[in-house]
Amino acid sequence: MSAPPPELDPVIHAQARLRVVATLATLAEGDQITFPRLQDILQMTAGNLSVHLRKLEDAGYVDITKTHQGRTPATLVALGRRGRLAFEEYTAAVRALLDLSDAKEQR
Repeated sequence: MSAPPPELDPVIHAQARLRVVATLATLAEGDQITFPRLQDILQMTAGNLSVHLRKLEDAGYVDITKTHQGRTPATLVALGRRGRLAFEEYTAAVRALLDLSDAKEQR
């Protein structure tokens, strides 16, 4: 009997959140991106991005910092250690699923 296929993290698996986490994972550990820049890269509305960031923040995957740049409020977003680890585990699970699929096709 073979092992069951790996589980995919439901917090990351939603398409929009996967795009957010994958984008943030390209930043060096400890680096941050401004909310408007992330919104521009992902081409998401502010409301949609906010909802997904809240879900990721609630899971402990992203760090949100509210600050000011001069007199202008700024929101900075970073992938936290837990989020980085969750994304690594997620990508490993996807690779394992693809490997299972490849193995079945070769039979």
